[in-house]
Amino acid sequence: MPKILIAGCGFVGLAAARLFHRKGWEVIGCTHSEESAAALVGEPFRVESCDISDAQSLRSREDWKDLDVVVHCASSGKGGADAYRRVYLEGLRNLSDALSPRTLIFTSSTSVYAQTDASWVTEESETIPDRETGRVLLESEQLLLTRGGAVARLAGIYGPARSVLLRKFFEGEARIEGDGMRWVNQVHRDDIASALECLAANKASGIFNVSDDAPMTQKAIYEWLVKRFDRPLPPLGPIDPNRKRGWTSKRVSNAKLRALGWKPEYSSFFDAVEKDPGLLQPLGR
Repeated sequence: MPKILIAGCGFVGLAAARLFHRKGWEVIGCTHSEESAAALVGEPFRVESCDISDAQSLRSREDWKDLDVVVHCASSGKGGADAYRRVYLEGLRNLSDALSPRTLIFTSSTSVYAQTDASWVTEESETIPDRETGRVLLESEQLLLTRGGAVARLAGIYGPARSVLLRKFFEGEARIEGDGMRWVNQVHRDDIASALECLAANKASGIFNVSDDAPMTQKAIYEWLVKRFDRPLPPLGPIDPNRKRGWTSKRVSNAKLRALGWKPEYSSFFDAVEKDPGLLQPLGR
């Protein structure tokens, strides 16, 4: 039975841990706090707390040795560059040095692509993020790549009870920025979990974009939601250049990951709205 540690059992990590367990892996879940670990006591795999930014704490985990795979999907919360450096760069280094897994996977972000010209981007495209947080992600990626690991660059994450677009739309906070032609790339939480399982099963290395099949403009998304739910179109508003991960407009290709055998359950955001009732339940829909 292959053995995996999921470092970060939050929104994405917990879904991944459950999927790996269903696939027959021996799963260890890792949370930052004891409270978070205690909240997951009912899971069919063990969940323990550990600060991955503390190298000594990781080295003391004798039962975390001989791991086939470690997935780093811990979150920095709402922290800035310092939190990114501690959780991502140092956390990744510590997981690699202290545990020496056969395969190490890091969940990064497509925000490292700073293109604003609506072009298609692949794993070979230029990465010059305009935020320090993005530069820390790239530094973390480079560390991982020198150690033969796999980088999963995640598009905008959504899933059950979590969709910024839907929440703003139904709560009347949505705005169409500028002409609404900014391209938006998203991926469902469950498809991220299956992508991580695909990378682990294939013992993959290198960079892989994790995005659905259908990048969409902001305007097209809202126009579809207006027709689907018979609500008014959000008003126009100015472009917000102060997004946490920068203002971009690009279309992210998932062809490389698909070539590895991955196929998203939800090919588009519209597909998920129709098929996943969990997206709408917290909004009373």
